Amino acid sequence: MSFFIISDGKTFQFFQTAQDHKRVGEGDTGPNTGGMGAYSPSRLNNDELENKINKKIIEPTLKALDELGSNYIGFLYVGLMIIENEPFLIEFNVRMGDPECQTILPKLKTNLIDIILACCEKKLKEINIEWLDKKSLCVVLCSKGYPEDYKKNEEIPNLENIKTSNNEYLYHAGTKKKNNKFYAVGGRVLSLVSISDDFSSAKEKIISKLEELNWSGGFYRKDIGYKVIK
Repeated sequence: MSFFIISDGKTFQFFQTAQDHKRVGEGDTGPNTGGMGAYSPSRLNNDELENKINKKIIEPTLKALDELGSNYIGFLYVGLMIIENEPFLIEFNVRMGDPECQTILPKLKTNLIDIILACCEKKLKEINIEWLDKKSLCVVLCSKGYPEDYKKNEEIPNLENIKTSNNEYLYHAGTKKKNNKFYAVGGRVLSLVSISDDFSSAKEKIISKLEELNWSGGFYRKDIGYKVIK
C-alpha cells in the first residue's frame, strides 16, 4: 500500500492511499516497471491501520527529522507491506508517486495551491483538506516492448480524437507534439484515469477510451484493480 501525508514542518495531514501494479504482466507477473496502473483508495486501509501507520512510522520519522535539524515540508510517500493489518515500511519517497498521484489528485476538493501555501506558511493545521467520496482508477498505456527495449518516436494517430468528460482524465507522460501530431517517446506514454462510485465502472470507462484509441504501438494491462473488481 502507498500511504501519503503532507507536512508543514510542524504538523502533518493525511493525503490518501493508493495501490499500484508494478509488474508488467497480467496477474502481477513479469518484470517490475515504474507502474502499470493504480487505484485509490487502497483496499487495505482502515482506521485501525491508519492509526498504527501514524504512530509507528509517520510521527517517529518526522520527530527524528526535527531532532536532526531538518524542517521537512512537503509530501511524504510511505511504501508499505501490510501483513495481518500490521504495517511494515519498505521505502520513503519525498514526492507523490506515479501513477498513484494520478488517482489521488483528481479526488481532491480543496485547492491544491491553498494546501501548498499553508505548508510554506506553517499553517497546515488551519486548513481542512476535503476529498470526493469516490473510487479512482488509472491505467497506463505503454510502448510495446516496455520495460525492455521499445521503439521511440512512434506516432499516436488517433489521440486528438479522444474526448474526456467529467471525472475522466488523460495525462501525458512519454509523449511529444510535432507538427500537430503526437508521438510516443517514452516507455510509459499515457495515463487514463476515471473517477466513479465503484472501481468497476471506472475501469470500464478507461478500457472504452483505450479501445477507441486503438494504438497499434502500445499495450496496457487489462486487469488493473483486479483485487477490488469482481
